[in-house]
Amino acid sequence: MPQVDAIVALWGVKPGPGADLDQNAALGLAAMELGRALGAKKVLHASSAAVYQPGPVPLHEEASLIPPSGYGAAKVAMEAKIARWQADNPGGPDSVLMRIGNVAGADSLFANLGRGARIRLDRFPDGTAPRRSYIAPQDLAAAILALVGSDLTGPVNVCAPMATGMDQIALAAGAEIDWVPAPDSALPVVQLDCSRLQSIHEFPQDSAKAAYLVNAARATGVWP
Repeated sequence: MPQVDAIVALWGVKPGPGADLDQNAALGLAAMELGRALGAKKVLHASSAAVYQPGPVPLHEEASLIPPSGYGAAKVAMEAKIARWQADNPGGPDSVLMRIGNVAGADSLFANLGRGARIRLDRFPDGTAPRRSYIAPQDLAAAILALVGSDLTGPVNVCAPMATGMDQIALAAGAEIDWVPAPDSALPVVQLDCSRLQSIHEFPQDSAKAAYLVNAARATGVWP
């Protein structure tokens, strides 16, 4: 293969029956080795917002990594092993750890949506539904291109600038909502601070609006 400028490693193992989540670290290291072999300047890795301990304030890249799930822990381990690889291989490619939020059309909410669908959503005492950081698949692709051409390295949150209400997404998709009282453990908002990404990439004005996300997911031809 010819020399390349960058490797974009979107491979990974997601949760599921029989899934070996430890392979995420092995795949991260394989991408670094491939980058070194092909003379790449940087390798972009698909990490996840799951590395963070959710909280009430926007999560910055410097926030403590206390993942509440095995998947998040596997991505933290991947990031740590990539850092050790770089320390042991001076002169090798830089790494970008893309901590990606919910991708419209590919998360658990969208998996249960569709015209005429009925879904259950938590309702908090103030009448709101959960709000989460989303990104349209087309905006994810544009952000990746921006990161390839930038000088940013290290962890980068990848999501739209604002969180989006799950009820708004459901209604935009034509679904009916059955409300249930939110348990005490539920979090009203999980939002990533994407200011690092915004320093090199400008999002469309409506990038966090529910209708935009639903239409973008449908435009892929994969969902629903």
